Amino acid sequence: DHNLSNALIESMNTKIRQITRTAYGFTNPEALIALALLAHGGYRPQLPGRTTHG
Repeated sequence: DHNLSNALIESMNTKIRQITRTAYGFTNPEALIALALLAHGGYRPQLPGRTTHG
């Protein structure tokens, strides 16, 4: 009826599941949250010794 799809949500869910498998064995759930935010949250921290161009 509305031409809506849940493909975007399913894609994000799959990516989060992959990150969860990568984070298996971490003792801290904040590490999983940090990985998810770095991968998909748009957060790009400045890395030491790197300069930005732009």
